[in-house]
Amino acid sequence: IKAKVREFIEMNLIPLDDDLIIQEDDNIFESGFVDSSVAMQLVTFIEKTFNIEITDEDLDLINFSTINRIVQFIHTKISIRS
Repeated sequence: IKAKVREFIEMNLIPLDDDLIIQEDDNIFESGFVDSSVAMQLVTFIEKTFNIEITDEDLDLINFSTINRIVQFIHTKISIRS
């Protein structure tokens, strides 16, 4: 899960001309890697890739702020579904 999330972020969120490597606990919103349109792309990616439904209640920035928090959120949603 972490590898897929990292790949999506590196391919879609970090500016192409930036050599910066995002760390797993870097806040992608505070770092300026994400705006509202990219955040929705991230939500759609998570739903489609991991076959989970993200509800309005799930749309708390804390769930999507770092790679580690995204992975934890996905694990939680998958375990609830099972």
